[in-house]
This record gives sequence, structure tokens and C-alpha cells, in this order.
Amino acid sequence: MVEKEIIENNADATRALEARLSDADLQHELGGGWDVSTALAHAAFWDRRAVQVFERWVRDGTPYRDQDDDILNDCLLDEWRALPPRVAANLAIAAAHAVDSTVAVLPDAVVAAVIAGGNDFLLHRGRHRREHVEQIEATLAGSAS
Repeated sequence: MVEKEIIENNADATRALEARLSDADLQHELGGGWDVSTALAHAAFWDRRAVQVFERWVRDGTPYRDQDDDILNDCLLDEWRALPPRVAANLAIAAAHAVDSTVAVLPDAVVAAVIAGGNDFLLHRGRHRREHVEQIEATLAGSAS
């Protein structure tokens, strides 16, 4: 069973993601060609991907495979930018809820295999989410000064 602390941390990060951002906030530049909505679309993708990984793992025992994860962000950036900002925010929230629910009910054997394989980041989805929430908050606070 997934540790209660992981479930709580994921839920806390989801609540932080749900904090209402204005449409102007969603379009705020974060640097490197990213804006707030792009970061949220990115977070949505990775949470949805984790759901798919877990569903396949539970269904047929196929574990997580690291296949060019590092280039996916670059490949998907244009699609994420093309999303209307509010759509990106809504996708991020929906994906966060979906993966949090999935992680909370994973079978013990899958949880043990994830941890044994050194892939516990898949369980700690809130860490990734919080990284982007903190980046967004810092940038917005800096622009308000």
C-alpha cells in the first residue's frame, strides 16, 4: 500500500494547483519559451502518463520504462503552447486528480516494484506538481513587486 504521507503530499500539491490563477496569470512568462499555462500543460501530460503507466502495470505487469523521457518536453512544447491557457490549467487539475486517485489504490506488489526499480517519483507526483507551482508562485510574486 502507498504510504499515507505520499497520498497526503500528492493531495496537497493538487490543492495548490487548484488555486485560482487569473487568465493574465496563466499567460505570464516563466522563461525559456514557457509560460504558466505551458507549465501546467506539461504537468498534466506527465500525470496522465503516470496513470497510463500504472494502469498497464496493474493490468499486465509491464513495468515503467524510461524511453526518451528527456526529449518529450521538447517535442510537446509547441502543442502545450497551442492550448488555450484555461484549458491547460483545467487539464492539469484533472490529471492531478486522476493520478492521485490511481496512486492511492495501487496494489502492494506494484508499489513495491516501483520502489525497488528506483522509480518512486512515479508515486510522488506531488513533487513534480509542487516544483511547477513554486516556480509559478515565485515568478508571479516577482512580477508583482
